[in-house]
This record gives sequence, C-alpha cells and structure tokens, in this order.
Amino acid sequence: MRYWLMKTEPGDVSIDDLAALPEQTVAWYGVRNYQSRNFMRDQMRINDGVLYYHSNCAMPGIAGIARVSSSAYPDATQFDRTSKYFDPKATQETPRWFNVDVQLVRRIPLIPLKELRQHPELERMRTLQRGNRLSITPLDPAEWNFILKHLVHD
Repeated sequence: MRYWLMKTEPGDVSIDDLAALPEQTVAWYGVRNYQSRNFMRDQMRINDGVLYYHSNCAMPGIAGIARVSSSAYPDATQFDRTSKYFDPKATQETPRWFNVDVQLVRRIPLIPLKELRQHPELERMRTLQRGNRLSITPLDPAEWNFILKHLVHD
C-alpha cells in the first residue's frame, strides 16, 4: 500500500463537495503535469491512502482522508473541446492524460499548511519543500502515520 497527498482547489471539488457526491467518489481529472500523471498511471493502486488537500485558498491544508478507488484510466476531459483541460494532441487511441477515482474515507478538521510546517517529523514531506508545485505527491509511510496519529483530531 502506498500513500499520497492530492491537492484540489476547494472551488473545484472541496471535501464537502466530495462528501455530497454519489458514493462519495470523484474522478481526479484535469491533471496536466507529467510527473503527477505518472504517479496516477503507474504507481497508484486501489485502496492506497490519500490525504485530501485544499490548495490555492485562504487556508490551505489537509481537509480529509480518502482512498484510491479505481485503477488509472484515460481522463475524458482531454477529449472534450469545451473543457479547459482539452488537449488537441490526445486521441482515444493514444491518450496523454489519466486519472483515478478517489473515494472519501472521512472529513477531518482542517490541518493547516502552517501546522504541517511546525513538525520536524514532516520536514522531508515533498509538499512542504520549496518550489514544489505538484498536485500529487507520494507520502512516506512514516509521514502518513505521523499525520494520522498526531494531527488528525475528531
């Protein structure tokens, strides 16, 4: 089992939006970074753990716990000419972009980015590194366990 931090803008699909969706599942669409795409396509597996992270907002941070609920499959938005994620180089025969489905495990009180930065146990966490802009980053099992044991409060 692997662990991931996946960023979403709350104006797109917040943790509350996810909780309101049928089966509390969403396709993680629109990723247009090759490294993040490769994580989904090549490394993510069903039941991998996910920290659902709100980014590009007034209070960025971890807002929930989810799990990967599907294998990777072509992102339909790359073929939709009306989508901001349309890619004219992608074809049905040779898709360029993939996504996985993510299912809510539970909402949690927000763990702000500022709080994550206060813990030496998380200093190597990729999301906290200067210049990191990836929307999907792997988590070390020790980081996952620390966050769930010490920072998640019900």
